[in-house]
Amino acid sequence: MKLFHEAKRKLEEEAQRIDYELRIVLPKEIQAAVGQGDLSENAEYEAAKVRQSTLHARFSQIEKRLADLSRIDVAGVPKDRAGLGSEVTVENLESGEEASYTLVIPELADGNKSYVSIAAPVGKALMNRRVGDAVTITIPRGTLEYEVRRIVTMTGEVLK
Repeated sequence: MKLFHEAKRKLEEEAQRIDYELRIVLPKEIQAAVGQGDLSENAEYEAAKVRQSTLHARFSQIEKRLADLSRIDVAGVPKDRAGLGSEVTVENLESGEEASYTLVIPELADGNKSYVSIAAPVGKALMNRRVGDAVTITIPRGTLEYEVRRIVTMTGEVLK
């Protein structure tokens, strides 16, 4: 559940930055550009309008994503297999090396923390797996063969 709060916080912070730029910064830039005269060949005006359009689109995406997050039923996240928020430990069947990944929503994906998006190939392949399952993951460099060794669910339940 901490992951959901983190995602929501990050999105809300981004929405606040965008809102500030749309309400305070861009109107000043547009007003200054209009003050330069002919708008038909005014690069500053065009750049500000394009930025405004881009920010409006991103703001809409954030609002939709926040609404989507509020509809996620944490109680419905599986407790007997890998799901959103689970930490999944796998063994590479070729090298014998183990790796752990936490399955997260796309906004929280972070390779440095081993947070893998459920929309990415690795995340998709690990979703709904159980301990002992063989997993074939196709990535741009080829195919990887893993076995699921351990799962810690979002609720902290350890599956071995």
